Amino acid sequence: MKIHNPFRVALLATLGVGVGLLLIGSVENLSTILLYVGTALFLSLGLDPVVSFLERRGLPRWAAVLATILGVLGIFAGIIFMVVPIIVSQITQLVAQIEQLFRPGRWNEIVLGAQDWASANFPWLRLDEVWAGIQHWFSTLDVGSISTMIGNSLLSFGGAIAAGLGGAFIVLILTIYFTASTPSLKSAVYQLVPASKRARFIELAEKITDSVGYYVMGQVSLGVINGILSAVFLSIIKAPFPAVLAVVAFFFSLIPLVGTLTGSTIIVLTCLIPGLGSPTTAIIALIYYLIYMQIEAYVISPRIMNRAVSVPGAVVVISALAGGALLNLLGALIAIPVAASILIIYREVIIPRQNER
Repeated sequence: MKIHNPFRVALLATLGVGVGLLLIGSVENLSTILLYVGTALFLSLGLDPVVSFLERRGLPRWAAVLATILGVLGIFAGIIFMVVPIIVSQITQLVAQIEQLFRPGRWNEIVLGAQDWASANFPWLRLDEVWAGIQHWFSTLDVGSISTMIGNSLLSFGGAIAAGLGGAFIVLILTIYFTASTPSLKSAVYQLVPASKRARFIELAEKITDSVGYYVMGQVSLGVINGILSAVFLSIIKAPFPAVLAVVAFFFSLIPLVGTLTGSTIIVLTCLIPGLGSPTTAIIALIYYLIYMQIEAYVISPRIMNRAVSVPGAVVVISALAGGALLNLLGALIAIPVAASILIIYREVIIPRQNER
């Protein structure tokens, strides 16, 4: 191919690369906003089955949306007003216990107890030399720099909490807007499809959005079940801070695959804190959560998720890992419904076209 004007070709190529870099930079700068929008869309699709249910009972769209939003806000407000005072009280107790652990006398008691136990079980171990080495290492630390680092970390943590609360408020506003305007948004998207293919596109789109909505409701239901059962069980065995640990169980259950395991590990380790729990309590909690995870995986989750998504186990694992790597927590949450949507397209579009050839 003969190039008649190399300068023009080079100029167009340079402009194309520049526009591409500009778009990539814009996406990176808007990543937080795109994350908010994606989360709000995901949550609004999760509320859409509730709105549709109320519409089928005779309520107009605006009333169904208003009732759904007020119901969700009321539930969360009730949980906050009931649980937050207990959580604050128990966190205060936890901080007090941690302060007690770091008292010089208390720490010496723990160290002496550990030394006696190690001397009785491992007489060949030179504990005096090991302890002298640890003390020498502590004496070489720069306490001032460590204090400054801890202070900066606390400031960063406080800023992250403030940013998270602001992001949560933005997501809430966007969720309310998207939930109220879901039909108009769908209609605007459907108008972009040619009229000859619009009916089929609408059918597939409705199946996909229903799958996402039922998945969100199912995951929340799993979290509620785990949270309630954890609160009851941890109160029975007198575990430390049952309200706090029940909230931990609820929120971690919202994360697919590894959420329940991670939350259960945190709960069991909390039961091992000296002065609060005991090894017996931790072992009982460990046995309970091992049994619960099996029941959730083979009984509760299949029954709840049967209507939402039908995805093979290997696809679930791969999609959750990929989503978490790309978009962190949000990616792990939306990975399974996205995989279900791809499977719907594969089964109802690609395979029929291949069979027609």
